[in-house]
Amino acid sequence: MITRAYLAQRESGQYGHEERLVAAVLEARGLPYKPYTLKRIHRRQLPLRPDTLVVGDMDCVHGALKQLGIELPEAESYPTSIRDHLHRQVWQTTLGAVAERFAHGAAAPVFVKPRGRQKCFTGFICDSEHSLSRAGGVSRHEPVYCSELVAWQSEYRVYVVEGQIRAIDHYDGDAGFKLDESVAEEAVAALHAAGQAYAGFGIDFGVLSNGQTALVEMNDGFALGAYDITGGDYTDLLIARWEELTGPPS
Repeated sequence: MITRAYLAQRESGQYGHEERLVAAVLEARGLPYKPYTLKRIHRRQLPLRPDTLVVGDMDCVHGALKQLGIELPEAESYPTSIRDHLHRQVWQTTLGAVAERFAHGAAAPVFVKPRGRQKCFTGFICDSEHSLSRAGGVSRHEPVYCSELVAWQSEYRVYVVEGQIRAIDHYDGDAGFKLDESVAEEAVAALHAAGQAYAGFGIDFGVLSNGQTALVEMNDGFALGAYDITGGDYTDLLIARWEELTGPPS
Protein backbone atom coordinates (compact mmCIF):
# COMPACT_ATOMS: atom_id res chain seq x y z
CA MET A 1 0.00 0.00 0.00
CA ILE A 2 1.30 3.45 -0.91
CA THR A 3 2.06 5.60 2.14
CA ARG A 4 3.89 8.54 0.55
CA ALA A 5 5.09 9.85 -2.80
CA TYR A 6 7.75 11.82 -4.63
CA LEU A 7 6.65 14.04 -7.51
CA ALA A 8 9.07 15.20 -10.21
CA GLN A 9 9.72 18.91 -10.30
CA ARG A 10 10.86 20.86 -13.36
CA GLU A 11 13.94 23.09 -13.39
CA SER A 12 11.60 26.05 -12.98
CA GLY A 13 10.51 24.59 -9.65
CA GLN A 14 7.01 23.90 -10.97
CA TYR A 15 5.13 20.63 -11.31
CA GLY A 16 4.06 19.40 -14.72
CA HIS A 17 0.45 18.55 -15.60
CA GLU A 18 0.65 14.94 -14.42
CA GLU A 19 2.30 15.84 -11.13
CA ARG A 20 -0.31 18.50 -10.42
CA LEU A 21 -3.08 15.97 -10.98
CA VAL A 22 -1.51 13.51 -8.56
CA ALA A 23 -0.68 16.16 -5.95
CA ALA A 24 -4.32 17.24 -5.70
CA VAL A 25 -5.47 13.64 -5.26
CA LEU A 26 -2.80 12.81 -2.67
CA GLU A 27 -3.78 15.87 -0.66
CA ALA A 28 -7.43 14.84 -0.76
CA ARG A 29 -6.49 11.31 0.35
CA GLY A 30 -4.24 12.55 3.14
CA LEU A 31 -1.06 11.04 1.70
CA PRO A 32 2.17 13.04 2.09
CA TYR A 33 4.35 13.87 -0.91
CA LYS A 34 7.52 15.79 -1.66
CA PRO A 35 9.10 17.21 -4.82
CA TYR A 36 12.31 15.80 -6.30
CA THR A 37 14.56 16.39 -9.31
CA LEU A 38 16.08 13.93 -11.77
CA LYS A 39 19.52 14.88 -10.45
CA ARG A 40 18.55 13.58 -7.00
CA ILE A 41 17.38 10.32 -8.57
CA HIS A 42 20.70 9.92 -10.39
CA ARG A 43 22.57 10.60 -7.13
CA ARG A 44 20.35 8.18 -5.21
CA GLN A 45 19.51 10.87 -2.69
CA LEU A 46 15.88 9.82 -2.16
CA PRO A 47 15.04 7.34 0.64
CA LEU A 48 12.91 5.12 -1.57
CA ARG A 49 10.84 2.15 -0.44
CA PRO A 50 8.32 -0.01 -2.33
CA ASP A 51 5.50 1.88 -0.59
CA THR A 52 6.82 5.20 -1.96
CA LEU A 53 5.17 6.15 -5.25
CA VAL A 54 7.52 7.92 -7.67
CA VAL A 55 5.79 10.08 -10.29
CA GLY A 56 7.75 11.43 -13.23
CA ASP A 57 8.97 10.71 -16.75
CA MET A 58 10.65 7.48 -17.87
CA ASP A 59 14.15 8.55 -16.84
CA CYS A 60 12.93 9.38 -13.35
CA VAL A 61 10.92 6.22 -12.78
CA HIS A 62 13.55 3.98 -14.36
CA GLY A 63 16.13 5.48 -11.99
CA ALA A 64 13.88 4.88 -9.00
CA LEU A 65 13.24 1.26 -9.97
CA LYS A 66 16.97 0.66 -10.42
CA GLN A 67 17.60 2.03 -6.94
CA LEU A 68 15.03 -0.42 -5.59
CA GLY A 69 16.74 -3.28 -7.43
CA ILE A 70 13.78 -3.86 -9.72
CA GLU A 71 14.47 -5.01 -13.27
CA LEU A 72 13.19 -2.54 -15.83
CA PRO A 73 10.14 -3.90 -17.66
CA GLU A 74 10.53 -4.63 -21.35
CA ALA A 75 8.45 -2.28 -23.44
CA GLU A 76 5.86 -4.18 -25.50
CA SER A 77 4.06 -1.89 -27.89
CA TYR A 78 2.27 -4.58 -29.89
CA PRO A 79 1.37 -7.62 -27.72
CA THR A 80 0.64 -10.78 -29.69
CA SER A 81 -2.88 -11.10 -28.29
CA ILE A 82 -4.03 -7.86 -29.96
CA ARG A 83 -1.95 -7.75 -33.15
CA ASP A 84 -5.10 -8.47 -35.18
CA HIS A 85 -6.11 -4.89 -34.37
CA LEU A 86 -3.06 -3.34 -36.07
CA HIS A 87 -4.55 -3.29 -39.58
CA ARG A 88 -1.07 -2.58 -40.96
CA GLN A 89 2.26 -4.36 -41.23
CA VAL A 90 4.57 -3.99 -38.21
CA TRP A 91 7.89 -5.80 -37.90
CA GLN A 92 11.01 -5.95 -35.74
CA THR A 93 14.40 -5.02 -37.13
CA THR A 94 17.41 -2.78 -36.37
CA LEU A 95 18.38 0.76 -37.31
CA GLY A 96 21.14 -0.67 -39.46
CA ALA A 97 18.68 -2.79 -41.42
CA VAL A 98 16.50 0.27 -41.93
CA ALA A 99 19.50 2.15 -43.31
CA GLU A 100 20.26 -0.75 -45.61
CA ARG A 101 16.67 -0.66 -46.84
CA PHE A 102 17.22 2.81 -48.29
CA ALA A 103 20.90 2.40 -49.30
CA HIS A 104 20.10 0.72 -52.61
CA GLY A 105 17.59 3.17 -54.01
CA ALA A 106 13.99 4.17 -53.40
CA ALA A 107 11.96 2.28 -50.81
CA ALA A 108 8.54 2.85 -49.30
CA PRO A 109 8.65 5.18 -46.27
CA VAL A 110 8.16 3.55 -42.87
CA PHE A 111 7.52 4.69 -39.32
CA VAL A 112 10.44 3.77 -37.03
CA LYS A 113 10.34 3.62 -33.21
CA PRO A 114 12.63 2.06 -30.56
CA ARG A 115 11.89 -1.46 -29.32
CA GLY A 116 13.95 -1.53 -26.12
CA ARG A 117 13.14 -0.75 -22.48
CA GLN A 118 13.69 2.97 -22.88
CA LYS A 119 12.64 5.37 -25.62
CA CYS A 120 16.16 6.25 -26.76
CA PHE A 121 14.69 8.36 -29.56
CA THR A 122 11.29 9.64 -30.63
CA GLY A 123 9.55 7.68 -33.37
CA PHE A 124 9.76 9.23 -36.83
CA ILE A 125 8.89 8.68 -40.48
CA CYS A 126 11.92 7.42 -42.39
CA ASP A 127 11.97 7.96 -46.17
CA SER A 128 15.74 8.01 -46.83
CA GLU A 129 19.12 7.31 -45.22
CA HIS A 130 19.24 10.97 -44.22
CA SER A 131 16.09 10.52 -42.10
CA LEU A 132 18.04 8.28 -39.73
CA SER A 133 19.82 11.35 -38.35
CA ARG A 134 16.63 11.84 -36.32
CA ALA A 135 17.69 8.85 -34.21
CA GLY A 136 20.71 10.87 -33.05
CA GLY A 137 23.81 8.90 -32.15
CA VAL A 138 21.92 5.69 -31.40
CA SER A 139 23.79 2.54 -32.47
CA ARG A 140 22.82 0.96 -35.77
CA HIS A 141 22.43 -2.28 -33.78
CA GLU A 142 19.55 -0.75 -31.82
CA PRO A 143 16.39 -2.89 -32.10
CA VAL A 144 13.42 -1.03 -33.54
CA TYR A 145 9.89 -1.52 -34.79
CA CYS A 146 9.02 -0.56 -38.34
CA SER A 147 5.47 0.10 -39.45
CA GLU A 148 3.95 0.78 -42.83
CA LEU A 149 2.41 4.22 -43.03
CA VAL A 150 -1.34 4.64 -42.68
CA ALA A 151 -3.58 7.70 -42.54
CA TRP A 152 -4.82 8.33 -39.00
CA GLN A 153 -7.96 10.48 -38.90
CA SER A 154 -8.05 10.68 -35.10
CA GLU A 155 -6.27 9.08 -32.13
CA TYR A 156 -7.41 8.18 -28.62
CA ARG A 157 -5.83 6.92 -25.40
CA VAL A 158 -7.66 4.30 -23.37
CA TYR A 159 -6.68 4.20 -19.68
CA VAL A 160 -7.02 0.82 -17.95
CA VAL A 161 -6.83 0.04 -14.22
CA GLU A 162 -7.09 -3.57 -13.01
CA GLY A 163 -8.81 -4.64 -16.22
CA GLN A 164 -11.35 -1.81 -16.25
CA ILE A 165 -11.40 1.06 -18.73
CA ARG A 166 -11.40 4.26 -16.67
CA ALA A 167 -11.18 6.91 -19.41
CA ILE A 168 -10.97 7.35 -23.18
CA ASP A 169 -9.33 10.61 -24.23
CA HIS A 170 -9.06 12.05 -27.72
CA TYR A 171 -5.54 13.44 -28.21
CA ASP A 172 -4.91 13.95 -31.93
CA GLY A 173 -6.70 14.45 -35.25
CA ASP A 174 -10.35 15.18 -35.92
CA ALA A 175 -12.51 14.26 -32.91
CA GLY A 176 -15.40 13.84 -35.33
CA PHE A 177 -13.91 10.45 -36.22
CA LYS A 178 -15.12 8.45 -33.24
CA LEU A 179 -13.35 5.48 -31.73
CA ASP A 180 -15.21 2.17 -31.86
CA GLU A 181 -15.19 1.54 -28.11
CA SER A 182 -16.12 -2.12 -28.59
CA VAL A 183 -12.72 -2.65 -30.25
CA ALA A 184 -10.98 -1.17 -27.21
CA GLU A 185 -13.04 -3.33 -24.85
CA GLU A 186 -12.24 -6.45 -26.90
CA ALA A 187 -8.52 -5.65 -26.89
CA VAL A 188 -8.41 -5.06 -23.12
CA ALA A 189 -10.20 -8.37 -22.52
CA ALA A 190 -7.80 -10.18 -24.87
CA LEU A 191 -4.77 -8.74 -23.10
CA HIS A 192 -6.01 -9.92 -19.72
CA ALA A 193 -6.99 -13.36 -21.01
CA ALA A 194 -3.47 -13.75 -22.45
CA GLY A 195 -1.74 -12.50 -19.30
CA GLN A 196 -0.25 -9.58 -21.26
CA ALA A 197 -1.95 -6.75 -19.37
CA TYR A 198 -0.48 -4.63 -16.59
CA ALA A 199 -2.34 -3.50 -13.48
CA GLY A 200 -2.28 0.00 -14.95
CA PHE A 201 -1.61 0.89 -18.58
CA GLY A 202 -2.67 2.95 -21.55
CA ILE A 203 -3.52 1.65 -24.97
CA ASP A 204 -3.77 4.00 -27.94
CA PHE A 205 -6.16 3.49 -30.84
CA GLY A 206 -6.77 5.49 -33.99
CA VAL A 207 -9.42 5.70 -36.66
CA LEU A 208 -8.14 5.00 -40.16
CA SER A 209 -9.30 6.66 -43.37
CA ASN A 210 -11.55 3.64 -44.07
CA GLY A 211 -13.28 4.07 -40.70
CA GLN A 212 -11.62 1.11 -38.99
CA THR A 213 -10.46 1.45 -35.40
CA ALA A 214 -6.84 0.25 -35.23
CA LEU A 215 -4.24 -0.23 -32.53
CA VAL A 216 -1.62 2.53 -32.42
CA GLU A 217 0.41 1.11 -29.53
CA MET A 218 0.25 -0.09 -25.94
CA ASN A 219 1.98 1.95 -23.21
CA ASP A 220 3.15 0.83 -19.78
CA GLY A 221 1.48 2.71 -16.93
CA PHE A 222 4.47 3.63 -14.77
CA ALA A 223 5.31 6.90 -16.58
CA LEU A 224 2.20 7.44 -18.64
CA GLY A 225 1.13 10.85 -19.93
CA ALA A 226 -2.29 12.18 -18.93
CA TYR A 227 -4.70 13.93 -21.27
CA ASP A 228 -8.26 14.59 -19.99
CA ILE A 229 -8.41 11.71 -17.52
CA THR A 230 -9.46 12.73 -14.01
CA GLY A 231 -6.81 13.03 -11.33
CA GLY A 232 -8.37 10.23 -9.31
CA ASP A 233 -8.38 7.73 -12.16
CA TYR A 234 -4.88 8.72 -13.24
CA THR A 235 -3.49 8.36 -9.72
CA ASP A 236 -5.20 4.97 -9.33
CA LEU A 237 -3.51 3.84 -12.55
CA LEU A 238 -0.04 4.94 -11.45
CA ILE A 239 -0.45 3.38 -8.01
CA ALA A 240 -1.76 0.08 -9.40
CA ARG A 241 1.23 -0.26 -11.75
CA TRP A 242 3.77 0.87 -9.14
CA GLU A 243 2.48 -1.63 -6.60
CA GLU A 244 2.59 -4.36 -9.26
CA LEU A 245 6.20 -3.51 -10.11
CA THR A 246 7.41 -3.22 -6.51
CA GLY A 247 5.35 -5.99 -4.93
CA PRO A 248 6.36 -9.61 -4.41
CA PRO A 249 6.61 -11.79 -7.57
CA SER A 250 3.29 -13.38 -8.47
